[in-house]
Amino acid sequence: MNITRDTIIKDVVKMNTKAEELFLERGMHCLQCPTAETESLEHAALVHGFDLDELLKELNDESNN
Repeated sequence: MNITRDTIIKDVVKMNTKAEELFLERGMHCLQCPTAETESLEHAALVHGFDLDELLKELNDESNN
C-alpha cells in the first residue's frame, strides 16, 4: 500500500517498521496519543514543520523494500 499525505499516522506506523524512527527524527514524539488516531501526515507536517514530500519518499521507499 502506498503511503500518501492523507494517510493517518497510526496507519503509517502499522504499515512501516521505520516510520516511528522517521517521525521521532522530525519532532513527532506523541505517536501513541489520541491525535495520532485521526491526524493525517499532511496535517502533522503543517503542525510540526517538516517536509512532507521528503517524508513520503522515505516512508514509501522503506515500505517497498
